[in-house]
Amino acid sequence: MEFKKVNHHNKGRIISIQREVVQIEFLSGGLFPGEILELDENPDIKFEVYSAVDEKTFTAICFGNIDSLYRGAIVVRTKKVLNVPVGEDLLGKVINVFGEPLDGSVLKTKERWLTQHPPLDYQDVSFRKEIVETGIKVIDFFTPLRRGEELGIFGGAGVGKTILLTELMHNTVFFQKSISVFAGIGERLREGQELYEILKNNNVLPSSVLVFGQMNESASVRFKVGMTAVAVAEYFRDVKKKDVFFFVDNIYRFLQAGSELSALLSMVPSEGGYQPTLVSEIGKLEERLVSTNDSTITSIQAIYVPADDMSDPAVQAVIPYFDSLVVLSRDVYQEGRRPAVDILSSSSSVVDPDILGNEHYETYLRAKEVLERYEEIKKIVSIVGEAELSIENRIIYKRARKLLNFMSQDFFVVSDQTGRKGQYVKREKTVEGVRKILEGEFDNVPEEYFLNIGDVNELKK
Repeated sequence: MEFKKVNHHNKGRIISIQREVVQIEFLSGGLFPGEILELDENPDIKFEVYSAVDEKTFTAICFGNIDSLYRGAIVVRTKKVLNVPVGEDLLGKVINVFGEPLDGSVLKTKERWLTQHPPLDYQDVSFRKEIVETGIKVIDFFTPLRRGEELGIFGGAGVGKTILLTELMHNTVFFQKSISVFAGIGERLREGQELYEILKNNNVLPSSVLVFGQMNESASVRFKVGMTAVAVAEYFRDVKKKDVFFFVDNIYRFLQAGSELSALLSMVPSEGGYQPTLVSEIGKLEERLVSTNDSTITSIQAIYVPADDMSDPAVQAVIPYFDSLVVLSRDVYQEGRRPAVDILSSSSSVVDPDILGNEHYETYLRAKEVLERYEEIKKIVSIVGEAELSIENRIIYKRARKLLNFMSQDFFVVSDQTGRKGQYVKREKTVEGVRKILEGEFDNVPEEYFLNIGDVNELKK
């Protein structure tokens, strides 16, 4: 097939297409990495320059419908890099990777922000000792979240990651009165719609910005949408001096999209089968989610765990960035406790008496000790039965089961499905309840009474 040469210095032509990865010939050369190009006959279809093959040939990644592409199609330079509209006008809106509204609304803001920013210098980063109360007992007690830090929710398919993250989003925005930015990366369209309706019905949407790159979209969009959301969060932090809560569902899909692009770019995969740039890619996103002396970004992210295998290379690449790890368990889920948190597998670097206070810290240590002993006793019970336990072990066993049930809770965001009102429990009430259980104050109360209660004082009713 013969092509006409394009001599205009701002125009080139597509000479090769491999799904989202295209090669473009610019006779004038001069394209730089990250530059945005547009399809001449449809400017809504954009490309980002990835690398140079030679002086006149460039590899680019397409954002948009690749069905519209063909060899010989004319591409126009913009001499700009990817940027998105920012401002308080975004609050309450749903946008895509380019900052364009997906909910039929109109953006009035003229201000724009680059999606790619270098992370802050170390001396500009601030560390806080302030605990963010989430109102969710198991998180506030066992994996507390510090303002300006990161919490990761790890779990396989169908164990409640999205529900827990959505409840956290509801509680932090509704009760903490903060701005939230949500990045929906590679999730189902149905889940995005459900989240929108939940936030709208619970009056949380007006304080939120939703950025979506869903499962049906190309790998290039799913890979970049997280950066768009980070840029919006950085704007509120640096320009508006607001404390921001940054939510991601699901960060694994970001890495998965990078793996797909890596294969299209003919990169040699790592031993685990992922892209060789896995660690640097997650670093470019996570290193930007930091706080300054004036304002904070507190991040809460869901991470899909393939086949429930925490040793997966992508999961291991993400773990070091989190201060608190909440691990959801299929076994706990099947036992009927919600949220299905595996307490002993979860952890937090925030567990410090200077941050939590002595009462919480000491109660936490006692609770972990009881639960660790419970895991040992449970194996004995499964073989010989509870009746064969010593009196001391029987007391520990029963108190541990009451403690585990006490960590279950009804959520606001699913109250329509469960028929039960959501509960927000103050951290000091949770600590008080755990302490009373461990001290034996409720030894005569059946363990099933502790399921889905809020404060232990409800038992008196």
